[in-house]
Amino acid sequence: MSAIDLAHHIHPFCDMKDMARHGTQIMARGEGIWIFDSQGNPYMDAFAGLWCVNIGYGRKEIGEAVMRQMNELPYYNTFFGTSTQPATLLAQKVTSYTQGLMSHVFFTSSGSEATDTWFRLARIYWKVLGQPSKKQVIARRNAYHGSTVAGASLGGMKHMHEQGDLPIEGIHHIGQPYWYADGGDLTPAEFGLKMARELEAKIDELGEENVAAFVGEPIQGAGGVIIPPDTYWPEIERICRARNILLIADEVVCGFGRLGSWFGHQHFGFKPDMASIAKGLSSGYLPIGGVLISEKVAAVLAEAGDINHGYTYSGHPVCATAALENLRIVEEEGLVERVRDDIGPYLAQSLKTLEDHEVVGQVESVGLLGAVQLAKDKSTRQRFKDPDRAGRVVRGFCYDHQLIMRATADRMLISPALIISREEVDGLVQYIRHGLDHLREQHLD
Repeated sequence: MSAIDLAHHIHPFCDMKDMARHGTQIMARGEGIWIFDSQGNPYMDAFAGLWCVNIGYGRKEIGEAVMRQMNELPYYNTFFGTSTQPATLLAQKVTSYTQGLMSHVFFTSSGSEATDTWFRLARIYWKVLGQPSKKQVIARRNAYHGSTVAGASLGGMKHMHEQGDLPIEGIHHIGQPYWYADGGDLTPAEFGLKMARELEAKIDELGEENVAAFVGEPIQGAGGVIIPPDTYWPEIERICRARNILLIADEVVCGFGRLGSWFGHQHFGFKPDMASIAKGLSSGYLPIGGVLISEKVAAVLAEAGDINHGYTYSGHPVCATAALENLRIVEEEGLVERVRDDIGPYLAQSLKTLEDHEVVGQVESVGLLGAVQLAKDKSTRQRFKDPDRAGRVVRGFCYDHQLIMRATADRMLISPALIISREEVDGLVQYIRHGLDHLREQHLD
């Protein structure tokens, strides 16, 4: 099977030369937080696929619901004023979690498509209001908003920009609230305000009359689980309101319970005008995403006439059914509350024990989203000379010992399913400690 894969399959985010040398690994089945390869080897998946399998693997209820829907109506579109019952019910359900903040949703097939959608809707919004010059969008360096042309441009990752002459015109970046790396002598609170005020400076540079929106992940995911200081988001929101620009939350990773709240903006206490969603919406069982839209924005869009934007699979009835069944499970099993009150605090407490390790500079987590910051000298926040190599050493060791986690440079990232048990958390932390021991023994500069 690996040979067939190599012969025909081009993988996303993959070094193809390296893959050709080492072959591909075929994953065959999953159960709970565990994934099994085609040889039957088990792996603790501490990353929930790609931040998404919130309810864990092997939930037969979703398969059964999907099969019923496929037999009844496998597909119909939502163009030109038509809909289906699953899409309609999902729209009602998903907006109900926003506490009245966002009453509408536009469905997509992915988070990347959601990014392209709000990007276009923001420009349409200002044009309808008679301010067509408001087209520029401000995002952050080291952010991730998908890999379409607009998504990769809005994301602030240099290695993505270098492939394809990105970003496209009209997109600008400011710094990220990464205190451990960039905070210097400032307290986290001081640093949070400083980084938020880069937004105000960028608005002044571009001209308020030209800026449509600012976008940010409540916690930067792929950039390293960068958890902002408490001062950051209130100041960002203040600036957006004072300077008359839309505030967009990218909730693709943080949404649907991962932080112990339905959405990340609720955890941090700010109110976006639009929010992109995906991943935990269906726990990855079928591809579906969307953009949550506030009443303020929806009322303006209603005056736009034809909105010439959409996707063949917007609100796909089978995908919507999978999402509805996933959300039913999340609700009935109280997984959001479990993350907030039980397993999230337990993970935080358990991960914090790793701060006694000599190659760990800091441990951070919110809910079931966490990062272990590696350090050459923890007393001075000195990082390894080659942060990427340090991260690869730990990740590679853990993977070889059947733990799947992720490394962004020298930050080790975890994002397990919301159903993870306390015993599995204990095993996860023990696995990571062994990986840290291995790094220490490598004597890296």
